[in-house]
Amino acid sequence: MLERWSTITADPAETRALGRRLGQLARPGLVVLLAGELGAGKTCFAQGVAEGLGVPVDSPVTSPSYTLLNIHQGRLPLHHFDLYRLTTVEDLEDLGYDEIAEGGGVTLVEWADRLSTPLPASLRIILVRIDALRRELCFEAGDTFGMELVAVLAKSANTL
Repeated sequence: MLERWSTITADPAETRALGRRLGQLARPGLVVLLAGELGAGKTCFAQGVAEGLGVPVDSPVTSPSYTLLNIHQGRLPLHHFDLYRLTTVEDLEDLGYDEIAEGGGVTLVEWADRLSTPLPASLRIILVRIDALRRELCFEAGDTFGMELVAVLAKSANTL
């Protein structure tokens, strides 16, 4: 099983398709941490995850920078956090992060790299903007399920 894998997407549609594949593979309790500069494609990837989870199109996935958390209902609930304005793990306690992350849905955290203490996760993904369209996505497994996901995503990348 793979612990790390990187790929380059040609455009936002391909970035979203990779997220969609992850959403299709997701199971309860999955925690995914996203990191990358502004405009790197974190929200685009999150939109793909939501599609893969079957979140209805009338429930748009946007960056929850001001609300900190958006919840979308699909095959599994998607708990979409944005930590842009937070810096410590303690800041998450008021949001009930631990209970949510240990629950039966999928937890997706944008700007996870802003925290002083790393959060436990099955998968960490760093998105890097190469140019106006292309993005490099670097996947790192944090546990056995994360390794399974990385292996399947790497294997299916050419068929997205």
